[in-house]
Amino acid sequence: MEPTVEVVKSDVLVVGGGMAGCGAAYEAKYWGKNLRVVLVEKAATERSGAVAQGLSAINTYLGQRWGEKTPEDFVRYVRTDLMGIVREDLVYDVARHVDSSVHLFEEWGLPIWKTDEGKYVREGPWQIMINGESYKPIVAEAAKTAIGAENLYERVIVTHLLNDPNDPGRVAGAVGFSVRENKFYVFQAKSVIVTCGGATLLFRPRSVGEGLGRTWYAIFDTGSTFAMMAQVGAEMTQMENRFIPSRFKDGYGPVGAWFLLLKSTATNAYGENYMVTQADELKKYEPYGSAKPTPTPLRNHLMLTDILAGKGPIYMRTDEALARLSGGDKKKLRSLESEAWEDFLDMTISQAGLWAAQNIAPEEQPSEITLAEPYIMGSHSGCAGMWVSGPEDIAPPEYFWGYNRMTTVKGLFTAGDGVGAAPHKFSSGSFTEGRLAAKAAVQYCADHPGEIAVDQDKVNALQAEIFKPFETFEKNQGASTTPEINPKYLLPKAGLTRLQKIMDDYAAGSGTWYRTNEPMLTRGLELLGALKEDLNNAMAARNLHELLRCWELVHRTWTAESHVRHMLHRKETRWPGYYYRTDFPDVDDANWRKFVNSKFDPATGAWEMGTKPYLQLVP
Repeated sequence: MEPTVEVVKSDVLVVGGGMAGCGAAYEAKYWGKNLRVVLVEKAATERSGAVAQGLSAINTYLGQRWGEKTPEDFVRYVRTDLMGIVREDLVYDVARHVDSSVHLFEEWGLPIWKTDEGKYVREGPWQIMINGESYKPIVAEAAKTAIGAENLYERVIVTHLLNDPNDPGRVAGAVGFSVRENKFYVFQAKSVIVTCGGATLLFRPRSVGEGLGRTWYAIFDTGSTFAMMAQVGAEMTQMENRFIPSRFKDGYGPVGAWFLLLKSTATNAYGENYMVTQADELKKYEPYGSAKPTPTPLRNHLMLTDILAGKGPIYMRTDEALARLSGGDKKKLRSLESEAWEDFLDMTISQAGLWAAQNIAPEEQPSEITLAEPYIMGSHSGCAGMWVSGPEDIAPPEYFWGYNRMTTVKGLFTAGDGVGAAPHKFSSGSFTEGRLAAKAAVQYCADHPGEIAVDQDKVNALQAEIFKPFETFEKNQGASTTPEINPKYLLPKAGLTRLQKIMDDYAAGSGTWYRTNEPMLTRGLELLGALKEDLNNAMAARNLHELLRCWELVHRTWTAESHVRHMLHRKETRWPGYYYRTDFPDVDDANWRKFVNSKFDPATGAWEMGTKPYLQLVP
């Protein structure tokens, strides 16, 4: 049965209701009081995005009201952690505004830990502690209230962006479908802000069987941000970069509170602190090896060095940390135990469940930690994303083309994971960047007041393409007795397994200890090309949920391809511990301290690879 078609016209369209999307919706309505701001979210805004389960800390807060840190301090820290290459204008812009976002969160009701003097309790130099189980619902409520319930479209996945037929270099809106009813949506907009998060499950996860899909980063971040904008010609940057977090084994519980707040150490199975015993490894990567703190990739590298030397497993010495901090005071020990459990109950409940299932008492014994599979993202300790314009007052001419956080497609903005070369935003910075993008998008609407055009033939073609997996299944289901196995079609779960095997085997997944080379990457591209052909011709769905999974798989595959193309282009190992080019094993500042950029041409289907200069703005 043909789906019902609904056309939604707006001034500012926000695609994705995570932290960046909520920041964009809230701020767009503040500045565009007479504009229609529409937010589209494929799930429920209250529990969507990377903060869905909650958080135990806000990881980006400078404390400028107390003179604790400056934006310049933050730029230097981020630049060092990413081994010398970041867009300093974008990082500085977030840093100078992020504290105001945190103050908004507290005003809206977020409980933030405070000292007796009224300052926020620090977890680390940039982090503050919160009771954050309801962090996302608090922020979502503010965004939804700002735009009004009539402008919120939930359980609707956006699959493609639209170009203006009169100006192919300008965005005109987006299309998608409901995952609850047989309905096709056409969203027309003068400006579009894409904030659909980063990408997980491109690589085979460490968890298998019943735990398949258990990851650290949100499983519903499927690369839609990167894929949809690349498909309409937006330039990408640093897509070769990925983040490999160290996490508690199997439950993926974060380690930050243990390292920073509880002052724990990690050791190999023989009790050796690899940050000490493997310190000579850092000398290979100067000047970054002697930086303080040690960059995240290099900390990973030292852990991997011990593992590959046969000294695993790696343990977080929770027992020693709690004993040291409590100093023999039983009452203080109970309080610390409570904080240890609350850290997981606030944000990774599965880890607390795993502790209980394995009879682990953190005050009595250590817990295993390991390195996860790769994630493609731009808001955490990774810097993949789109090449965007910086702020007018500080961006050099090479980094500015009219509107802050606008991509190289006119009227198309992004924030959070979508902005490349500007990491360490985390939740508060992503929300802040959404606000920055929204203010610029409102200005863009004011400068371009005319009606936007939409190519109806293109819309009709996309509608047919989006729902084609239903037709493929109905036409071919009789070719086998088991619907999951069929020679005529590919269901999304099988397609995802195939994608993950390609990426793990050839693109430096955990199965190869994050190592690859030119022949492996080239072979990976060949296999990804074959997968894309099968997705175009034989992707099938039995219901709306599987149709959702089909298009998430398409977006993941596009993201995977851009990741491999970028890895192939950068002829060095810029981030040891994130991935290794075994044919170019060194950091090469002389030739590669620059951004790797790419652009897909929707007219020809060709990819163009190149570089952009790194410009240091902060001494």
